[in-house]
Amino acid sequence: MRKPAFRQVFSLLIAMAVILNLTTIVAADEGMWPLSEIPKLNLQEKGLRIDPSLIYDPAKRSLLYAVVQIGATGSFISEEGLIITNHHVAFGSVQAVSTPERDYLKNGFLAKSRAEEIPAPGRTARITESFQDVSAEVLSVAKKNMSYVDRTRAIEKKIKKIVAEAEKANPGKRAEVAEMFPGKTYWLFLYTVLRDIRLVYVPPLAIGNFGGEEDNWMWPRHTGDFALMRAYVGPDGSPAEYNEKNVPFKPKTYLKINPLGTEKGDFVFLLGYPGRTYRHLPASYIAYEQNIRMPAVADWYEWQIKLMEEMSQTSREVALKHDSRIKGLANTMKNYRGKLAGLKRLNYLEQKRQEERALQEFIQADPKRQAAYDQVLARLDKIYDDMGSEFPRIFILDNLRRSVTPLQIALTVVEASIERQKPDLERNAAYMDRNFNRLKQRIGLTLSSSFYLPTDMAIFKELMKRSLALDENQRIKELNRLVMPDKNLDDWLVEFFNSTKMADPEFVKSLWDKKPDEIKKIEDPMIKLALALYPEYKKIEETNRARKGQLDELQAKLVDVRQEFLGQQFIPDANGTLRLTYGRVEGYEPRDAVYYKPFTTVQGIVEKTTGQEPFNTPAALLQLINQRKFGRYVNPSLDQVSVCLLYSTDTTGGNSGSPIINARGELVGVNFDRAWEATINDFTWNHRFSRSIGVDIRYVLWILKEFAGANNILEEIGIK
Repeated sequence: MRKPAFRQVFSLLIAMAVILNLTTIVAADEGMWPLSEIPKLNLQEKGLRIDPSLIYDPAKRSLLYAVVQIGATGSFISEEGLIITNHHVAFGSVQAVSTPERDYLKNGFLAKSRAEEIPAPGRTARITESFQDVSAEVLSVAKKNMSYVDRTRAIEKKIKKIVAEAEKANPGKRAEVAEMFPGKTYWLFLYTVLRDIRLVYVPPLAIGNFGGEEDNWMWPRHTGDFALMRAYVGPDGSPAEYNEKNVPFKPKTYLKINPLGTEKGDFVFLLGYPGRTYRHLPASYIAYEQNIRMPAVADWYEWQIKLMEEMSQTSREVALKHDSRIKGLANTMKNYRGKLAGLKRLNYLEQKRQEERALQEFIQADPKRQAAYDQVLARLDKIYDDMGSEFPRIFILDNLRRSVTPLQIALTVVEASIERQKPDLERNAAYMDRNFNRLKQRIGLTLSSSFYLPTDMAIFKELMKRSLALDENQRIKELNRLVMPDKNLDDWLVEFFNSTKMADPEFVKSLWDKKPDEIKKIEDPMIKLALALYPEYKKIEETNRARKGQLDELQAKLVDVRQEFLGQQFIPDANGTLRLTYGRVEGYEPRDAVYYKPFTTVQGIVEKTTGQEPFNTPAALLQLINQRKFGRYVNPSLDQVSVCLLYSTDTTGGNSGSPIINARGELVGVNFDRAWEATINDFTWNHRFSRSIGVDIRYVLWILKEFAGANNILEEIGIK
């Protein structure tokens, strides 16, 4: 074997030092660990005081059965199906049932009895029951001579078949296949899905969203970001849609609350459903995100937020239509700003490039590695370069479908008419029998709770203007044809939107079972635009399938060669499946000479209060603080009620609502955010700056007891 030159060896050693700061299994507290890895973690050596099998063992009443996916994450805290999650997770459901006369979003909500609990429209709670590796079965359909499109299609169809067979063998369960390592490993998960979820307690906006977007992703934090819901089932105990005769769900296990909370230095762990991380992707992906996609999305979301805020000033009714949309956009926008700042602060892109230069030298140092991996990085570079070149056009098409509700619905109707004619396993997932009713319900909820015509008109106009400004080779001809040279754009927009019936819920309902020929005959301008644009979306879909086939192949090889290079195994990136992460309650130093303590207190609420949103603390809460009516919920080391806390767990989006669990398996808080410096967690984790933020259980209990007077809830969860 040819030996690498001294210069190569030296550069490899230098790069190893860099990589050891980048890879996902370096620090003891790093990792969003899949269920299969929990027995390997030696958690008792880290500080766990219970048998690790009590966290996950299918044969036992494990703690994981107390954790649910409910938009993000939540957990059962009573034997009567009571769920604690975040205020911002419940936000959309609260908005959907609020009116200017009954403004539960602004004023909060408390059900004093089960009869007063309000259905949360469209909300479900999903419990992980089991998982198994189906990688060999999935990949058995990928043949060597297949095109990348055909490979992706074959895997998609195989996954659907596996899911269908699993659901047939497990009546009443929901099955999903999750891609763990792209192109390499696939797991089949079985879930129980509860479909009758009701609101029990929601604090007023001035508590649950104290600090608003100004404090979002920041520390110190003083937000009471929690809410309580309850899951119901049919009288026979099986999942069911809302019905007055339904009864509370009896979970296999639930988390017991420790009213004493936690203290600095304590071991804690979280169970939850983190969304997506991107730690195994190449430098070319980071460059695409940093230089192209994230800045464009952040700027676009900021534009929409300003538009909606201006329109919301007209009335509370209009504001209610916008509240949930603004919150979602603002959360992502600020998250992206934080990620971009973090990428630049760490010079992360250059670190990744340095790693890959060393990796490429490692590949070229051995003929077998060279034959297997030589072009992997170059081919990945080409894919992300192509995506960057196409981005302006794709961005407009994506946001026409995402941000303009009537067009989104029209495109969905058109696609449904086509997809529903195919055999079920050949349909796009949203239009399969198992998903179609939920899709229709979601669209109906959007129209009833968050659609406001003037907003969508303004967004559509802006996207039209951006489309007209595209380079000639990127123009969207079907969109540009709409612009009438003899008409003012504003006048045309009014006529166009006033002529469509795609915001009429009853009309939309009448379209779901129509066939393509029937849809084509409908004289509706939005339907006609959707029909004209649909071929463009199909081209994008096919391009994405081809790219996924390539990326799966290349990323699988990249993982293999990096593991060989580093001499260690990786855990897969987060992908919405149940994970465990652990750490300690601890502060951090965000910059020179500044230290952030791990707890905030109610005194900070007083100091921040201005009387104006988002720092308009309810007078009753200020009075309780000033009177020091803390009761048993005082933090003895601070002599006040602690509000929020910091801890060094590894989290990302989707971990909102994750229970913060102490060494004895007791609930001591509810995760809701990361610190500003930790917004970069999706790409890299570092103990020095990666901190998660949660609401202290003592603050939750104090609010329920002294502010809300929710004695019925406290009695249910065993707090006297």
